[in-house]
Amino acid sequence: MRTSTKKNFLKQLIPFVFTVSIPLSEAAQSHWIGSWGASPVFPVGQDMNQNTIRQFVTLSQGGEKIQLRFSNETGTQPLMIGAVTIARPGAKPGSIDSKSLKQVLFGGQKNIIIPPGAPALSDPIDFNVNALDDVAISLYLPQRTGLSIVHPNGEQTAWIDSNGNTTANEELSQTATTSTMRFYLSRVEVATDQQNGGTIVTLGDSITDGYSSGVDMNQRWPDVLAKRLKQANINNIGIVNAGISGNRILNDLPSGQNGPSSLSRLDRDVLSVPNVRWLVIMQGINDIGHSNFDGLTKQEVSADEIINGWKQLISRAKNQGIKTYCATLTPFKGEFLNFYSEKGEEKRQAINTWIRTSNTCDAVIDFDAVIRDDKKPQYIKAEFDVGDGLHPNANGLKAMAESIDINLFN
Repeated sequence: MRTSTKKNFLKQLIPFVFTVSIPLSEAAQSHWIGSWGASPVFPVGQDMNQNTIRQFVTLSQGGEKIQLRFSNETGTQPLMIGAVTIARPGAKPGSIDSKSLKQVLFGGQKNIIIPPGAPALSDPIDFNVNALDDVAISLYLPQRTGLSIVHPNGEQTAWIDSNGNTTANEELSQTATTSTMRFYLSRVEVATDQQNGGTIVTLGDSITDGYSSGVDMNQRWPDVLAKRLKQANINNIGIVNAGISGNRILNDLPSGQNGPSSLSRLDRDVLSVPNVRWLVIMQGINDIGHSNFDGLTKQEVSADEIINGWKQLISRAKNQGIKTYCATLTPFKGEFLNFYSEKGEEKRQAINTWIRTSNTCDAVIDFDAVIRDDKKPQYIKAEFDVGDGLHPNANGLKAMAESIDINLFN
């Protein structure tokens, strides 16, 4: 093309280029917040093949639309999802209200293949929900998955049907089995009409995860905090629970059920959450206690090393404009797997002193002061102890949540 001709062509093209309007996608125009979460560990669940899994979740916050996140982030082979539906629960256990049923799509398609190491977000679904509503999400896996990617301590009943794609069935087959694990579903996000909404993420271990808090009871401390927000008519803040039982800050566990470490999963479980504005961290007791286990003594870490791990988590969150609140480590002297040692107690006290006095955190949430026995501060109060000296029971978790100043989340 001659130079003069080329210049004339560009003169005609430039006005067109600058007047083209490319509309934002519907998802981009909506204000999304996280409303529920279950952090996946390394693959340890059962092999699925032509199975439907129906899972029930209680949302911390409502919205006009829903978006689902499925995880193959710790997987080693592609994951084929054949179909997904969402509905309101039915009258019978494991059933759905078929009138509310909606098909979930991925880029307009009913199925998707998720490569190893990746998540998948669904298309936005028109599905109006309120805070603390329950929804049923049914997932069909048409081909062999290998070990499933799960959240082991789900504290919620999931239904597994081996009779093919029954995602649209009001009731699953009579041969359906149950599990208290979470399978592949890692987050539920909602779109609100309030542009100042935000998400709280709670990063922690079994105490945040809700160990022994009661199956299908929603008595984890983040659940109680969600109820308090609703009672206070705060309708623009969601909570994503990123607790993993047995999780540590600095190291994975060889079993795979408790990892990845919080330092390695921070981007996945916290920074990727839409409009995350607050991070509550309560972690370190497993970094202390697991070093007493056979085969893990070489992973013993000092209080300073654990504190440096905290500093990394806080710095990375603050770099994204997230307010970070640090929760003190609660007592752990008891019968749980030889967890306790005097040396470990010294580490816990050193970490708690740093949390309370360093001014590194935007605020301190003193869970230790809430549930410890003041006469024997190495112990949880008897009325708050699940029975092993490490885990608070439902009453203890409730007391922890009720001690939090909700004005922190303005």
